[in-house]
Amino acid sequence: MSVTKTRTSSFSRNFASANSSQIPGLKHGPNGTMFISSGIPDLDKILGGGFSLGSLVMVMEDAEAPHHMLLLRNFMSQGLVHNQPLLYASPSKDPRQFLGTLPSPAVPKDDKSSHRDPDQEKGLRIAWQYKKYFGENQHSFDSQGGKHEFCNEFDLRKPLERQFLSGKHIDCISIQDSPNLVTLNDRCATFLSQFPSDGSISSVGRIAIQSFCAPQCEFSNMEWEMLSFVRSLKGMVRSSNAVAFVTFPPNLLSPSSCKRWQHMADTLLSVKAIPDEDKELEKLLTGYQDMVGLLNVQKVARLNTQVPVILEATTLSIKLKKRRFMVLECLNQAPIDGSSGSSYGTTGSCSVSSKSGTLDF
Repeated sequence: MSVTKTRTSSFSRNFASANSSQIPGLKHGPNGTMFISSGIPDLDKILGGGFSLGSLVMVMEDAEAPHHMLLLRNFMSQGLVHNQPLLYASPSKDPRQFLGTLPSPAVPKDDKSSHRDPDQEKGLRIAWQYKKYFGENQHSFDSQGGKHEFCNEFDLRKPLERQFLSGKHIDCISIQDSPNLVTLNDRCATFLSQFPSDGSISSVGRIAIQSFCAPQCEFSNMEWEMLSFVRSLKGMVRSSNAVAFVTFPPNLLSPSSCKRWQHMADTLLSVKAIPDEDKELEKLLTGYQDMVGLLNVQKVARLNTQVPVILEATTLSIKLKKRRFMVLECLNQAPIDGSSGSSYGTTGSCSVSSKSGTLDF
């Protein structure tokens, strides 16, 4: 008996991807790519949507300042807010203590007006039930009553609530006393086996490895073993619905090994501290006093396509808005004459007259 297959055109709807859109913290991208948020809204826009599902993200640390911790904390907090399982590896003895330093999502301005007195809430309870008939209740809510957003804005001064840390979906491992990488490789393989890439996405996982190849680890001198682990981790992540986020100090590696590590990364970022008193740089850039560091985007993951990404700017300034929220901004050259405004022309017309006269072509 011949089995007849239903013919589907290229314009038919993919029900597997339609169901995956209902998962909080997951967004569709071009060429069938799925994105999860980095925890930083500006970084998601720069990368074209966030971190690609099944990619390896590596961050090169700076020995002078721990700016990589800002990226790591936001990445971990965003996953916990979306109730995504997390595997965290650290060279410290007790990695679970680091969870107490994760930032908490800020309350949007639109939600502040919803916090009313209990007496007023009783009168609005009936009206709230009618909203579903008028199509106003279009946002999805979690068990705590908060809205599911793809990327939250995190308050660095407010710690993450315990309700996000009390679940069983957090696995912490210390790599300080490990003589080799066999244990870490097995833990990552067991963790990633929960998220097979079989066409349907039921849940998404995150792996965060802090300061890989740190001197506290006994395997810090085994460069080939560490490179083999990075290659193995990339292969396991590629065949799963997860993202691995690894930070490492490049100054502790040989130049050849550091280049190999950078080549293995799908998305490669680097952070750098800004000198406290650099008068030449202060005259060159606007908003220099508000900068806490620099972020360099060296490589962007491009899965399911061979078209490269051309970014408008690869070096961005790291600023803390109101000393609470992390933002990324493009570097702007300071005006030479000391006037306010953009360093580029204020108008785009070629017929604008200046003090020296009309432009002559």
